[in-house]
Amino acid sequence: MATTNLKGNPVNLSGTEVNVGDKAPETSVVGQDLSDIKIGGKAQIIVVVPSLDTPVCAAETRKFNEEAAKTDAEVVVVSMDLPFAMGRFCTTEGIENLKVGSDFRNKDFANAYGVLIADGPLAGVTCRAIFVTDPQGVVTYKEICPEITEEPNYEAALAAIN
Repeated sequence: MATTNLKGNPVNLSGTEVNVGDKAPETSVVGQDLSDIKIGGKAQIIVVVPSLDTPVCAAETRKFNEEAAKTDAEVVVVSMDLPFAMGRFCTTEGIENLKVGSDFRNKDFANAYGVLIADGPLAGVTCRAIFVTDPQGVVTYKEICPEITEEPNYEAALAAIN
């Protein structure tokens, strides 16, 4: 079982671990308009955050929104936020270059990618992670952030898509 940290305290992740070289699982999350957003099977930057309603997650989403305009890959931010909250966030923050999706219904994405926090105060939400997939849907980059409260390595993730 993979782990990460929340303010220095270890937390376990559940689900199936996905690694570089694996075919990314194909699943879907719920968009802010309640439509399905397909994850996997194409070139994507999949940005996983616990909730858009935190300063670190908001900053990360803004950064990937800027970078999304510079790539042909689809950028999707996945959290456990309700679609209505995601919509308000995107409107308030001017998020227009990427998609936001929620895994709130059945946590299929979180379990398929091994990013569901299994214990601790954030049990039931996703950790902070990045997956980059190529046009064939193969994972070319993976980062499970070692500390949930810190931003990911943007440069490495963006380099993996180019």
